[in-house]
Amino acid sequence: MLTLTPDDVEFIGNDIERGECILATRSGDLFLPDRRGGINIIHPDGATDRTMARGAPEGFLPNGIALLPNRDFLMADLGPGGGVWHMSRTGEMSPLLLELNGRKLEPTNFVGIDRLGRTWVTVSTRLVPREQSMKKGHADGYIVVIDDRGARVVAEGIGFTNEAIVDPSGKWLYVNETIARCTSRFPIRDDGSLGRKEVFAQYGAGTFPDGFTFDEEGGIWIVSVVSNRVIRATPDGKQHTVLEDVDRVWLDEVEQAFQNGTYTRKHLDSGGQRKMGNLSGICFGGPDLKTVYLASLFGSRVASFRSPVAGAAPVHWEF
Repeated sequence: MLTLTPDDVEFIGNDIERGECILATRSGDLFLPDRRGGINIIHPDGATDRTMARGAPEGFLPNGIALLPNRDFLMADLGPGGGVWHMSRTGEMSPLLLELNGRKLEPTNFVGIDRLGRTWVTVSTRLVPREQSMKKGHADGYIVVIDDRGARVVAEGIGFTNEAIVDPSGKWLYVNETIARCTSRFPIRDDGSLGRKEVFAQYGAGTFPDGFTFDEEGGIWIVSVVSNRVIRATPDGKQHTVLEDVDRVWLDEVEQAFQNGTYTRKHLDSGGQRKMGNLSGICFGGPDLKTVYLASLFGSRVASFRSPVAGAAPVHWEF
């Protein structure tokens, strides 16, 4: 299996700020959020455009994004306002989901769509500020589904809910639990509710899973903040570290802090001091779906490398 160093990756794009999530389409375009309040579009030649949001709430911080068939976007607001917003391809903003059962959504991590037209939303924690939840064993994150029945919570008690994506079969919703340090999955029932959670992959010391994507062989590729790792996990339980970029002495300190309950935002952000910029998002792209693209919290460009395994085409591939 592929094993790389930071020197093996290439970079594309420019002037990106906090491109936490990344999407690719057959056209060759890449899409990432921007902390300044909008969407970055990296074209195949590397040129980068930005569409700024108009009418966003104060403190709006786009995090997870979903591309719609007409190239509008859904955007999860990790800022104090929380919730999910719709942004037209020209930047006009309108709210999609800001409260549920009379309760305002907390800072919202991720939003995605599936092939049945459902929208999946994750909230990492009910605690504000959310850094309070970055403790081993804390698990109050939840998942919301929006469909023709409306919006409702379908899973709770998650160890810092991060990306949640329906797999290519349409039968499972996978989710990264960053503080529980695992990738879990739920069977999806016909009515959009979820069955019992099971752990697909449990990660070891120094791995805090954030974004992920599927390959055509059933593998899941996750990226880890702090350690700047790319890990491929397969259904037979095997894990392979494709790439990492870390100061191992510092990572030992981070691990000790996590285990003794002194883990803070400074530990989470420390991966930003490395070349990979604190990896947070991953997708497959390119004409053959064998180019891996990596997004980061602190990098101004997108890293990429070639994979021997093709990715599974995401729901937005033809958009």
